[in-house]
Amino acid sequence: MLDKPMTGTIDPYLMNRLATCKNPYQGEAKRVLCVCSAGLLRSPTTAHVLYNEFGYNTRAAGLTPQFALIRVDRVLLVWADEVVCMDEDQEKTLLVMMEEYNCRRPIICLDIPDVFNYNDPTLKTTIKYKYEEDLKRRHEPPTT
Repeated sequence: MLDKPMTGTIDPYLMNRLATCKNPYQGEAKRVLCVCSAGLLRSPTTAHVLYNEFGYNTRAAGLTPQFALIRVDRVLLVWADEVVCMDEDQEKTLLVMMEEYNCRRPIICLDIPDVFNYNDPTLKTTIKYKYEEDLKRRHEPPTT
């Protein structure tokens, strides 16, 4: 398991990160982890849109080890109130990770292909529209 050193003891670095991720000074806004393959284009744009449009506390990360600058890990999943991903394969991977870490979170799959540049206007419009549609489906208000 990634969070235990070879000796079998609990990693104090991980324990510190897990404690810090629930820091009360982050405010009351919904914490949303935005996920794509590399965490460089779609998920940072999603984090930007959800922060600007809804006031959420957002982070962006990637799932693909070969490309992700910041990888989705246990601490980010524990930190999040909700996870937004870009496709069904990512959703399946996130479900497996959540099961492994025993931290279920709602997952919203926006079904957005990896064909956009960072902050592309069409991407931003698509993210806002699809996220709002999901909120309507869940009967949730769009703000915290």
